[in-house]
Amino acid sequence: MTDKQYDALINEIQEKISLETQEFYGVKGLDRWRNPQFNGRLEDADAQGKITGKCGDTMEIFLCFDNNLVNKASSFTDGCFSSRLCGSFAAELAMGKNPEELFDLTGEDVLEAIGIFPKEEAHCAFLAVKTMQEAVNAYLVKQVRKKQS
Repeated sequence: MTDKQYDALINEIQEKISLETQEFYGVKGLDRWRNPQFNGRLEDADAQGKITGKCGDTMEIFLCFDNNLVNKASSFTDGCFSSRLCGSFAAELAMGKNPEELFDLTGEDVLEAIGIFPKEEAHCAFLAVKTMQEAVNAYLVKQVRKKQS
């Protein structure tokens, strides 16, 4: 196989993967796959939540606050792309919100933000929100302890 044939084969495979990804996760999901955002652990986070879902995926959400509003957020998971995608969108939805607003977010909000998402993977969106709310709980506990000291 020549270099040109090899490159053509690779391009064909990549295009097929992109089309299949878009079919399952929509345009926003494909874009987030190509251009990951809100992923990774934040070493300077004010709060972290970590939960293992029934599916076995462990998700972590990291939040940084400024004046009681999220100014930085990220997610990390050992799970599948659906978990990574939902964690990323949950972190994005957290931006600019205060703790009370974060408790109002639902898995449906994450799914709506993504747009197209496989129904059999929807539990990932609920895991992401539950994990984010666990991080908010940790933040609020820290705030109470600061006031008590």
